[in-house]
Amino acid sequence: MGAVLLGCAVSAPAGEFELLRGLAAYLDGDYPLAYEEFRPLAEQGDKVAQERLGWLYDNGLGISQDHAEAAKWYRRAGEQGNWDAQSKLGLLYYQGRGVPQDYTEAAKWFRKAAEQGSAAAQYMLAVLYGLGQGVLQDQVRAHMWANIATVNGGPNSPELRDIRDTFAREMTRDQIAEAQRRARECMESNYTNCD
Repeated sequence: MGAVLLGCAVSAPAGEFELLRGLAAYLDGDYPLAYEEFRPLAEQGDKVAQERLGWLYDNGLGISQDHAEAAKWYRRAGEQGNWDAQSKLGLLYYQGRGVPQDYTEAAKWFRKAAEQGSAAAQYMLAVLYGLGQGVLQDQVRAHMWANIATVNGGPNSPELRDIRDTFAREMTRDQIAEAQRRARECMESNYTNCD
């Protein structure tokens, strides 16, 4: 796999070759080499390398596990709009790993990722709204985000449908219709009209 990725990078701009080499090493399970390739790029501001470096720290792949360091790199990538890093940083805040547990901060990062189409972040927003963690409890919004995540192939889609249906049991028909309308509007607006 690595050779295929490397062959594509012969005329790539500076840094892209190293990024591809790091990704190939990662896919091959050579995490120390992936770290060596990602670290300098991450320090230079490459958001993909920053997110991947965060993942290595988050999971202790090729380096000692360090959730605080993972949060630092996820934040840098997330501030540049990397939805994967935003979602992972939201999860660190939700679980209190490497950062203080803070549902409001988790909701902020999940929202940024959800508005870029991240089904995992959309799922977590549904949970937060359903439980009133970091946001005002709102079954309509919980149902809306659960609908969107299910459509987008969110993690554990059958389980997500069950959660959405659990929210629905606490809702009136009008509230369910409102949640469905909002979900359609949100998706049709490419996540710019999700309130």
